[in-house]
Amino acid sequence: MGVQTGLRAQLGAVTLPPCPELRLGACVGPRRPAGAVGLGQLPPGLCPLQAAGTMRYVSTRGTAPPVDFEAALFSGYAPDGGLYVPEELPQLDRETLRAWSTLSYPGLVKELCALFIGPELIPRAALNYLIDRAFGRFRHREVVGLARLRDGLSVLELWHGATFAFKDLALGCTAQFLQHFLEKREKHITVVVGTSGDTGSAAIESVRGAKNVDIIVLLPQGHCSKTQELQMTTVLQDNVHVFGVEGNSDELDEPIRAVFADGAFVRKHSLLSLNSINWSRVLVQIAHHFFAYFRCAPSLDTCPLPLVEVVVPTGAAGNLAAGCIAQRMGLPVHLVAAVNCNDIVHRAVRRGDFSLAEAVTPTLASAMDIQVPYNMERIFWLLSGSDGRATRALMERFERTGRLRLPKDLHGQLSGAVTSESVSDEAIAQTMRRCWEENRYLLCPHSAVAVSCHYRRMESQQPSTPRCCLAPASAAKFSEAVRAAGLIPEAPAQLRALEHKETRCAPMRRGDDWTLLLRKTIEAVSRRWRERAPHTPARAPGAPAGTGSREEAP
Repeated sequence: MGVQTGLRAQLGAVTLPPCPELRLGACVGPRRPAGAVGLGQLPPGLCPLQAAGTMRYVSTRGTAPPVDFEAALFSGYAPDGGLYVPEELPQLDRETLRAWSTLSYPGLVKELCALFIGPELIPRAALNYLIDRAFGRFRHREVVGLARLRDGLSVLELWHGATFAFKDLALGCTAQFLQHFLEKREKHITVVVGTSGDTGSAAIESVRGAKNVDIIVLLPQGHCSKTQELQMTTVLQDNVHVFGVEGNSDELDEPIRAVFADGAFVRKHSLLSLNSINWSRVLVQIAHHFFAYFRCAPSLDTCPLPLVEVVVPTGAAGNLAAGCIAQRMGLPVHLVAAVNCNDIVHRAVRRGDFSLAEAVTPTLASAMDIQVPYNMERIFWLLSGSDGRATRALMERFERTGRLRLPKDLHGQLSGAVTSESVSDEAIAQTMRRCWEENRYLLCPHSAVAVSCHYRRMESQQPSTPRCCLAPASAAKFSEAVRAAGLIPEAPAQLRALEHKETRCAPMRRGDDWTLLLRKTIEAVSRRWRERAPHTPARAPGAPAGTGSREEAP
């Protein structure tokens, strides 16, 4: 049975009442429809959130009809151009947090997914099986690891999956959820992914060899590390299609957005995005913050519960959005958005200036070289009191002009929930060297962005709140950046072997019509699927009914 102690589903405020009346019991979001089961109507022992029915998802822009988890999973963007968010956020009371504090990382993912998916869509036994399957190939016995280093530095290693990056965690689970529904419906989808480095390889790894999924990945040629590119271009399964784009990660998003703007085309070819616009990815990433908190909080016996600072390397802001949701669910964390010199998130937090710079600046932390952090839309919605109309107006203005001054109230909410730091390439390299010299611990450049914030705070003698830095990738993937820091790269055998494998990558050159090339590839994939006359694959031995299976990659 799942840990459900103390869950509540009544309406109320998000703030924590003072002790000893500490009781988190609100659902953050629009008021319940008439007839929904309230707290006082519940039979003893029944979880209120389950009794209230299916978790519904609404668009950040307020005009799309609510959908369930399955529809949000398969939709990517909502029909009105917004991103899906939960209609309500369950609140966790003190007893629930204490009970969850003993759980493993997979255990936390299971509890969170059970709250946001619901047993009517994926029964709990099947959900547990799918999540265990997603994490079955991780190298660390706890799936993620916590490195406790000198001077109070704690680094949460999220990179023990197949591609050595944190995206293996959420994408592995998301792919299993997709397979569950696809095999029930006997459907095929085409996944389209734009990547700044790690998303593409993790998405490919999660679906390679799948019978009912094709994946098309657009990578920014020359803007990823060599290892990141090889992790994508050396996968030769028939269902994997990789394009090298002569542009940066923001530019390659443009043809993807153009294709997804054509609703009829999307429906005809069953298209799906696995970028972090997809709610399922953000959902799994909420667990990062709970796990970091439980491993770094000095005690859960104090009142109020202690605060933990979580430093989040930030690009598209999916992990940051997940942290904001964890906050609103009652987790006592303070978030630090750590960015490189592509600093739109930093400027938004510090000054309320959410505006594009003249160009993306290439940095050592290349996966964070992003000017359009689309998950900030989820954060704006959350911090504006779930106001879809206001969020729509803000985002449409930003899309039209590339410039946005946040309203005073929204900026106040944002700067209260999040602080931020911008880190130069020089500081990234210095941090990598310092961490190696003091700990014999090699950071990837993105992790170094977070750890640089820790060193700054430590040296400024700010109050000693426990702090955890999220580490999104292994340094083994970024040998060029490691050398730039004056250090010697260390690469495991499986990454060294990539250099000797055959590659396959189609070009998208400047001057080509990228949208047309993408549409033609999608049409060709659909034709091939129709001609194959597929059969439903057999269920894996020991799998609960309805979990399905996929052909494992060699």
